[in-house]
Amino acid sequence: MSKDLQEITLALAGIIQAVVLVEQAAKTGYVQPDAYKCSIESLFDLNPSSTLAVYGGNPQNLRLGLEALRDMLKGQHKHQDAMRYGLAALHLQKKLAGRKDMLGVIASRVAQAATQAEHFSSTHENVIGNLGQIYSETISTFRFRIQVMGDYNYLQQPRIASQIRALLLSAIRSAMLWRQIGGNRWQLLFQRKAIANVVDNLLRSSTH
Repeated sequence: MSKDLQEITLALAGIIQAVVLVEQAAKTGYVQPDAYKCSIESLFDLNPSSTLAVYGGNPQNLRLGLEALRDMLKGQHKHQDAMRYGLAALHLQKKLAGRKDMLGVIASRVAQAATQAEHFSSTHENVIGNLGQIYSETISTFRFRIQVMGDYNYLQQPRIASQIRALLLSAIRSAMLWRQIGGNRWQLLFQRKAIANVVDNLLRSSTH
């Protein structure tokens, strides 16, 4: 069970990290560079050898997500907006799962963005713009939309808007992974303590 719960916790931290970064970008115009790189690059490994491989093979890359998840499990209210975005990403992932046509479009276009990332870098403006456009032309067409709250001056900037959309795409990617490896909402209700222990262990293992 512990191995499974560790995988599930990693994917959960992947969702949380992406949405905490959405909250950062929307409110401050800034994203934590290492965490941002990890969340964006998690989109490009579509056939990973393990859950951890999706996040660069090191729990340290998910530190921001693990710390925010720990706060949420303790009932702290530091990341209210991020929590709302995370639940919304799970909802959208479920809708997306029923749309094989859209999944196919996203997969092929993300593969093109991955090739582009090899030429530039994973967080280059062109790559992020491309990922943001994929989100706009696919997931944004659902009736249910994620309402991102933040500073109007930042939200109006095309570069930040693209970052936010690319990160929401990343959150949905992690939500997909979370479900594939057996994640479900019951665990969040009934296994909070066990998940919190896994988070603590992962944070300990990722300290330098």
